[in-house]
Amino acid sequence: MDSQKEALQRIISTLANKNDEIQNFIDTLNHTLKGVQSQISQCNNALENSEELLEFATRSLDIKEPEEFSKAARQIKDRVTMASAFRLSLKPKVSDNMTHLMVDFSQERQMLQTLKFLPVPKAPEIDPVECLVADNSVTIAWRMPEEDNKIDHFILEHRKTNFDGLPRVKDERCWEIIDNIKGTEYTLSGLKFDSKYMNFRVRACNKAVAGEYSDPVTLETKALNFNLDNSSSHLNLKVEDTCVEWDPTGGKGQESKIKGKENKGSVHVTSLKKHTRSGTPSPKRTSVGSRPPAVRGSRDRFTGESYTVLGDTAIESGQHYWEVKAQKDCKSYSVGVAYKTLGKFDQLGKTNTSWCIHVNNWLQNTFAAKHNNKVKALDVTVPEKIGVFCDFDGGQLSFYDANSKQLLYSFKTKFTQPLLPGFMVWCGGLSLSTGMQVPSAVRTLQKSENGMTGSASSLNNVVTQ
Repeated sequence: MDSQKEALQRIISTLANKNDEIQNFIDTLNHTLKGVQSQISQCNNALENSEELLEFATRSLDIKEPEEFSKAARQIKDRVTMASAFRLSLKPKVSDNMTHLMVDFSQERQMLQTLKFLPVPKAPEIDPVECLVADNSVTIAWRMPEEDNKIDHFILEHRKTNFDGLPRVKDERCWEIIDNIKGTEYTLSGLKFDSKYMNFRVRACNKAVAGEYSDPVTLETKALNFNLDNSSSHLNLKVEDTCVEWDPTGGKGQESKIKGKENKGSVHVTSLKKHTRSGTPSPKRTSVGSRPPAVRGSRDRFTGESYTVLGDTAIESGQHYWEVKAQKDCKSYSVGVAYKTLGKFDQLGKTNTSWCIHVNNWLQNTFAAKHNNKVKALDVTVPEKIGVFCDFDGGQLSFYDANSKQLLYSFKTKFTQPLLPGFMVWCGGLSLSTGMQVPSAVRTLQKSENGMTGSASSLNNVVTQ
C-alpha cells in the first residue's frame, strides 16, 4: 500500500511539472503570436508601397522627354533604396516544428500498471441465532458470505426503536456508529433499555474502501421503564423523574400559601383544596412537567408521616427489575411495591396492600422486611444499591444486593391488583434506575431459591384483596 502511494505521488509530481512547462510555452506562443501579427502588419504596408512604386516605374517607361525620364528614374532609384520591402525579414517568427509540446507518460503508465486495486468487500451477514440480549447488554455476531483476507475491520451501527420488524426509512432516532472492530462479534454493555427494540447493521472495510451494509436485524430490548409520580407524592418530597429527596420546607411552604388564601374567602379555599390535594397521576412514560390530571383510585396526595412517592407505571403481569440507591446520609427509607389503593396516611409495609424493606439509620440502625404491619429483621449488611425483582404472575417480590446479587429477602403472595413501585424517604434522598432487564444471576437464583429463602412465615403466603 505504501509503495503504491509513493508511486502515485511521483506521478502527481511529474504531471504538475509538465503542466507548468506547458503553461510557460503557452505564454511564449502568445508572445510569439503578437510578434507575428506585427510582422504581418508591416508586410502589408511594405507590399502596398511596393505596388505603388511598381506602378509608377511602369508609367515612367512611357516618358518621351529625356530630361523628364531622367528625373523620374532618379526618383524611382531613391524610393527603391528606401523601400521597406527591402528591409523586411521574410522569415516567419514561428516554427512549424511542435514536437517539443509532446508529453511523455511512459514512466507514469508503467507505474500505474504496477498498482493492485482492492475489490469492494461484500456485505456481511448477521446471525440472529448467535446474537444475545441479556443483562442490559447486546452481543451481535456476523460472518462474511465468503472468505476475504483483505478485510481490515468492521463498522457496527445500532439505533433504538419502538417498531418491530425491518427498520423504517423515517425512524425517530439516528444510527450510532462503532468503528474499527477487528473481530466478527461485538458486545454493547451498560445499555438502558428504554425502547422495545434495537436495530443493528454491519459493514466490512479493507484498506481502501468500505463495503455495503448487511441486512438489518431487529432485536427485542423490552424492560420496565417508569418515573416517580410527582403529582401524588408527599409535600415534603422534592421529586424529579428518577430522584426523590426529602425537603423539610416543602409542606410548610405549601401550608402557608393555603392559609394565606383561606383569609380571602371560603369559596377560594374549597377550589384550592380540590386542586392541591386530589390525586393527579400521569400517564405512562410522560414527563413530570406535562402530566394532565387523572384521578387514581380514591387516594389523595400522601400526607402526615407517610413520606411516600409511587411510580407512574402500573405492573399488571410479567417479571420486572429496577434498582434504588440511597444517599449516604439518608436517615430512613423504604423500597417496595403497593396497590393503587394505598391510603394517603398509609406507610409502606404497615398495610396489607404494600410490601417493602426498610432501612433506619436514626438513633439505632435497623434493616427489616415489612408487610401488613409485621416486621422481619434482616441479619445482613445494608447494600450500597438495592435491586428489586417483581414476579407479578408468580406472586413473588425479592430484594437483592444490586452489586453482588445476594438475596436479601423474598415475599411470596398472590397479587390481586396492579402494583406500583413505592418509595419512602426521610432526611435524605433516593435515586432510581429503570429500563433494566432481570439480571441473569437473579433469574438463576429465583429458579434455585423458589420457596427456600429465609423469609419469615409470618410475612409469607399472604393473600391480599
